[in-house]
Amino acid sequence: MSSDSTNLSNKRLLLVHAHPDDETINNGVTMAKYVAAGAKVTLITCTRGEEGEVLVSELAHLASNQTDQLGQERIKELSLAMSKLGVTDHRFLGEPEVVWRDSGMMGSKQNQRSDVFWNADLNVAAQKLLKIILEIKPQVMITYDEIGGYGHPDHIKAHLVAMRAAELADAAGWSIQKIYWNTMPKSVLAQGIAKMKEIGSDFFGTDNVDDLPFAKPDELVTSLVSAPEFVDRKMAAMAAHATQISLDGPFFALSNNLGMSVFADEYYTLVRGNRAAPFDSAGRETDLFAGTF
Repeated sequence: MSSDSTNLSNKRLLLVHAHPDDETINNGVTMAKYVAAGAKVTLITCTRGEEGEVLVSELAHLASNQTDQLGQERIKELSLAMSKLGVTDHRFLGEPEVVWRDSGMMGSKQNQRSDVFWNADLNVAAQKLLKIILEIKPQVMITYDEIGGYGHPDHIKAHLVAMRAAELADAAGWSIQKIYWNTMPKSVLAQGIAKMKEIGSDFFGTDNVDDLPFAKPDELVTSLVSAPEFVDRKMAAMAAHATQISLDGPFFALSNNLGMSVFADEYYTLVRGNRAAPFDSAGRETDLFAGTF
């Protein structure tokens, strides 16, 4: 069964992300596309990103090593970004009972704090997400792979919580039919790196695609959402995350050198459920809801 891309009012998509901005970078056009098609899109963010690097000089005082108010700023940025994508249901995991803090990088001083997401009890966090799953009953869930894309503790924990909550939901009577992990094919990143080299630059400090932990073999990519008509919304949402995404940073530099298609295409690995038509010329699914009911 293929979903009707023009009327998805009975479809529900759940995304589980670690920090504000992760959702837009990974899934901006996917979210905008399905909202526009009538699907219910719910974003769950696990922390407020308190340990992020502040890229806006006039807001540098908000950093965790100064006034430690960055989390509040990122809440506002997330709200603005979601308004650009049309997503009206966005929540922080555990609120209002629990606030899990950004864990910082593995081995950092912040990572040792008792209130960070990395140190949250897995089943407690999963139960919070389970409550949402049973409320909205999504057919499709998107989260990270087992290394969280690039090894950040909060990304890994978001993956663990999402997958555990899906197991609990099975036992509680609602099975999420398709689960996807965000991915990025090596071939696409290699093309981007080559283009960056042409202008004498690099991408995330490297000129070798094998140095990028989030670069995955193309054969692991099962699904592709390509929605160029929603790129403007994604770019506006990225700009809304002003403390985290620089207009002249690697993402925007990549778009300028590859064309907007780099942001129109979002790639996934299907880890639960069956691939279903329609497929593109590479045999990848092009509708995440295909085959769901």
